[in-house]
Amino acid sequence: MSALKTVVVDDEPLALQLLQSLLEDISDIEIVAACRNGREALNAVATYMPDLLFLDIQMPGMSGFDVISRLQGDIIPQVIFATAYDHYAVEAFDVNAVDYVLKPMEPERLELAVGRARGRLRQQRLQGLGNLSDEKGRLLSSLTSPTTEQSTEKGANSDTPGKLAIKDGGRIILASQADIEWVDAAGDYMCIHNNGETHIMRSTLKELQQQLCPISFKRVHRSTLVNLNYIQEIQVLTKGEYLLTLKSGEKIKVSRNYRQPIKDYLERNQSTTVT
Repeated sequence: MSALKTVVVDDEPLALQLLQSLLEDISDIEIVAACRNGREALNAVATYMPDLLFLDIQMPGMSGFDVISRLQGDIIPQVIFATAYDHYAVEAFDVNAVDYVLKPMEPERLELAVGRARGRLRQQRLQGLGNLSDEKGRLLSSLTSPTTEQSTEKGANSDTPGKLAIKDGGRIILASQADIEWVDAAGDYMCIHNNGETHIMRSTLKELQQQLCPISFKRVHRSTLVNLNYIQEIQVLTKGEYLLTLKSGEKIKVSRNYRQPIKDYLERNQSTTVT
């Protein structure tokens, strides 16, 4: 594959210069334009028809998402968001971004992102250019969904679990809420127990609970949330407490102050084993 024609966009001059410098060390990257705002980015994409677009999100006048929504033509570049903010990750992947790289950027992380873009481009070229028009339609239609702030609010009141963005060093892990078994708090850090793995994220338990599906996730202790779908057995203890056994075998104690959600769950699911 020939060198990837690349446009980089960032409203901060130093950040733009650093990104250019890091990308210049990647052999198959050809930077055709460096832009300081969304309008310059749109002009550069129309002029050079790049393969790859490195795009900041928070910019004055026109955000990175605004840029995507205004792209013209059926063949659009692969988009890699490069930003200091981790809370746009879910929305970024919803618009079919190749990757989401957090500042300060590391050379290895950028090379990984470029490798992903290269792989997607290779696959698209094998499938034929006609499919790129369809992909643009999917990308642009996704931008009609609520904004990040609205999505977070909707997720907190939705019956359907979505995804949770977990910052892990320079990457973002998008964990399906349906795969999260339970959460326990350690100060301002949350331990997310997901598919046999534990991920750490900085948040308060209250803030995290607002991002999770309220139908599935219930607080059973001042420092613990449980996904009700993973309850295998409920043991009734003295003093109005319960002991939950989850599908993984993990045992979680339910304090009296937080027992009501479990009582309601028992009434709805009499088939759950109770001892």
